[in-house]
Amino acid sequence: MARRKIIAGNWKMNKTPSEAVALVEELKPLVANDDVDVVFCVPAIDIIPVVEACKGTNIQVGAENMYFEESGAYTGEIAPAMLTDAGVSYVVLGHSERREYFAETSETVNKKMLKAFEHGITPIMCCGETLEQREQGVTMDFIRQQVKVGFLGVTADQAKTAVIAYEPIWAIGTGKTATTEQAQEVCAGIRSCIAEIYDEATAEAVRIQYGGSVNAATAPELFAQADIDGGLVGGASLKADFGKIVNYK
Repeated sequence: MARRKIIAGNWKMNKTPSEAVALVEELKPLVANDDVDVVFCVPAIDIIPVVEACKGTNIQVGAENMYFEESGAYTGEIAPAMLTDAGVSYVVLGHSERREYFAETSETVNKKMLKAFEHGITPIMCCGETLEQREQGVTMDFIRQQVKVGFLGVTADQAKTAVIAYEPIWAIGTGKTATTEQAQEVCAGIRSCIAEIYDEATAEAVRIQYGGSVNAATAPELFAQADIDGGLVGGASLKADFGKIVNYK
């Protein structure tokens, strides 16, 4: 059974609430496609107005992060129940910018993964190597470690619903894109790693995205690869071109 493509926009720290609603209104007709899952992952302050603006459309809303505790004295953090109550379906976890700038580790990502599943939120778990790691030939060693730690304690049934986003750090926001062959090779390696942790059936069910300067020109070839099930799109998700990525065929 073919995996359903999932194309998610990661808005990062962009768009005020009013700007976010205006962007949703612009994109709604452009991303109408019942053959793929379309997700807007937006800043926390934009979630409620964006959920409202997306009602009655094919768009689902995701958060860009969440904390792994239910509630408490964690100033500035957002609990999973807050997200579900607001209408969030997905959450991006372990993005390289979170790891680099905010001391996120694979261990904290794992705690967040477990908590997301507990609350019925689908995690989009990010992994990816630096240019230095690629040049040293340790890309798959590093990514396998991120995946294995990220999925510790996750059941096979939970894992089957997960999304993994492979984003080579050297290709995020740089205009550089991994070649189709590079992207497919790593996504296939991630699927093999999931098969090792669980089994072939679980590996076949997991959806693996490619992210890293995905645009309307590169999307069709990337998404045609056997192990690439869509994209996690940064800058291009803030423009009308995102419609072309969603309707990539």
